[in-house]
Amino acid sequence: MAEPRIIVLTAPSGAGKSTIAERVLAAMPQARFSVSATTRAPRPGEEDGVDYHFLAEEEFRRAITEGEMLEYEEVYEGRFYGTLRSEIDRATRDRPVLLVLDVKGAAHVEELFGDEALTLFINPPPLGVLEDRLRERNTETTD
Repeated sequence: MAEPRIIVLTAPSGAGKSTIAERVLAAMPQARFSVSATTRAPRPGEEDGVDYHFLAEEEFRRAITEGEMLEYEEVYEGRFYGTLRSEIDRATRDRPVLLVLDVKGAAHVEELFGDEALTLFINPPPLGVLEDRLRERNTETTD
């Protein structure tokens, strides 16, 4: 099997996807990180275009309508996450790309790219640990 062009890390919120992605990128300097788009507000220390593309809900909906999104999900009402097609095109030109997605997004990418995508599901920690992590972030709803 050839080296996959797309590597997808997927898990529930709070399972450590971003931390693992940092380690994968350190171990695979040839890989590029695909910066996801979101309508949520930046967390302290996050930078637009580096951690996420922070978009207004109207901008995100326009990108969906115009076919600019490879995959997207409305995780909570009005809170979207997704991958811009331009990110994948830019990243896969000459190197593999690493995506950090929810489970639905990962399944969609796997469906679109088949053997060109390698999907890794991160087994989350116990529910109590996830709840603590999400509470500490203070960016998720209580649902």
